[in-house]
Amino acid sequence: MHHATPLIGTIVAGLVVAFLMGALAQRLKVSPIAGYLLAGVLVGPFTPGFVADASIANELAEIGVILLMFGVGLHFSLRDLMAVKNIAVPGAIVQIAVATLLGMLLSWFMGWTPIAGFIFGLALSVASTVVLLRALQVRNLVETERGQIAIGWLIVEDIVMVLALVMLPPLARIATNPDGADFMMVAQPMAATLFKVTGFVVFMLLIGRRIIPRVLHWVVHTGSRELFRLAVLAIALGVAFGAAFVFEVSFALGAFFAGMILGETALSRRAAEETLPLRDAFAVLFFVSVGMLFNPNVLVEQPLPLFATVAIIIVGKSLAAFAIARLFRKSTKTSLTIALSLAQIGEFSFILASLGTSLGVLPDEARDLILAGAIISIFINPFLFTWVSKAYAKIEASDPSPAADTNRGHIVLIGYGRVGQYVAADLLESGTDLIVIEDSPEKVAGAVRKGVETVRGNAVDAGVLEKADIDQAAQLIIAIPEGYEAGAIFQRSRSLNSDIKVIARAHSRDEYDHLKKLGLTQIVLAEEETAGRMLALLGTP
Repeated sequence: MHHATPLIGTIVAGLVVAFLMGALAQRLKVSPIAGYLLAGVLVGPFTPGFVADASIANELAEIGVILLMFGVGLHFSLRDLMAVKNIAVPGAIVQIAVATLLGMLLSWFMGWTPIAGFIFGLALSVASTVVLLRALQVRNLVETERGQIAIGWLIVEDIVMVLALVMLPPLARIATNPDGADFMMVAQPMAATLFKVTGFVVFMLLIGRRIIPRVLHWVVHTGSRELFRLAVLAIALGVAFGAAFVFEVSFALGAFFAGMILGETALSRRAAEETLPLRDAFAVLFFVSVGMLFNPNVLVEQPLPLFATVAIIIVGKSLAAFAIARLFRKSTKTSLTIALSLAQIGEFSFILASLGTSLGVLPDEARDLILAGAIISIFINPFLFTWVSKAYAKIEASDPSPAADTNRGHIVLIGYGRVGQYVAADLLESGTDLIVIEDSPEKVAGAVRKGVETVRGNAVDAGVLEKADIDQAAQLIIAIPEGYEAGAIFQRSRSLNSDIKVIARAHSRDEYDHLKKLGLTQIVLAEEETAGRMLALLGTP
């Protein structure tokens, strides 16, 4: 490799190894996140072979956080944020306090200083933006009440961490030089940070709310899709960088507000679609960068402290969040979602650990425990989410009331696009029992307005098919235009209901042949049907 290509080498190594490990994880029916983390370990400095540039990987990962938070903001209005403030603000603060105290208790047993314990506990209290959002997105929970509470909770945590990063240097000076310490050393920087955060929010609501939609509307009227895509990325990255450079708030918070402002316009859906491929790619690089930090020697050198650290992250934080949500009279399902979403740590934890060690107040072993705890909690989180979700579903299924119809015999229609809408209209007119699966919120809203029973999500996910009672369905119509995706849906549906009759679309002979090989016999090939209809009309007098 040429010596002047560390950026290219890092991107290529990160994405290629992540693909291989992610594919292996998928094959083993394990969360792909586990594969991405393992990829980071493989290209990291603690394993033999190629070593990617960690500093470049971290900056690429930061872009992923920006784009991800921007995408969340597109689906999260200011009204939604204010609607959950009553639980998100006190909940996040109390949960941070509980986790910090638990971390300080462990640090006391380890013989560290109080300031080291404070930083250590604080690092264990804040969840990873990427992991939380990925968990919610995979389960289609972002726009639900429990998803919005979890995201609002995360935003409050981010604001608290911004304050903490400003507060730590003067606290470190107080800890190392108690004779010269005074209250103003802490109060002044904290007040300045609060002023800057408030200034940024006011700026976005008063000025950004006017400028951003106008710029994007002007761009869309040019008719250039390329320019529109560039404008969306420029807004996301530009506002995030400006927020950090001018107002000294986090990139993630800046990008979230930019997305939230843009989300109030009619162009939000298109903006979300245009940024989705980059969001996914850079989110993968985030997990790779986290994996590069993991030193496997920690597992041997500090097993008990590491176990206690992971217990604080997964058990202590989760119990605190669950108890707080229940105190606010949220359902058990909502409380579990919030608790599990927060049962991991990530990017802010790394920043706090780096700052603490650079200030000379956090021992290296504490930093290693934070990094190892992050890796393990991120690895475990998807499995924990899946296990608890299945356990809760079994409990609900065993509930004798209300009694379920075990032989419903309905039709499941996947896709409510142009073809799906025609199919649904005819089926509903004939009085057919129908459930539609669709992942577009706009199309779901349209189906609901017409009285169609809908399940929102990607039908490739077996959990989404189960929500549509696929095991009780008589027939499945796959109306989406992607033939290869239809094949995956066919296999999932047959694994859940071996007797179901399946009809699918194909847009090319290759897709048709692919579906045939999988065992699907009822396939509609668009070009063939069109040609047949034309020939039929040709013979009509």
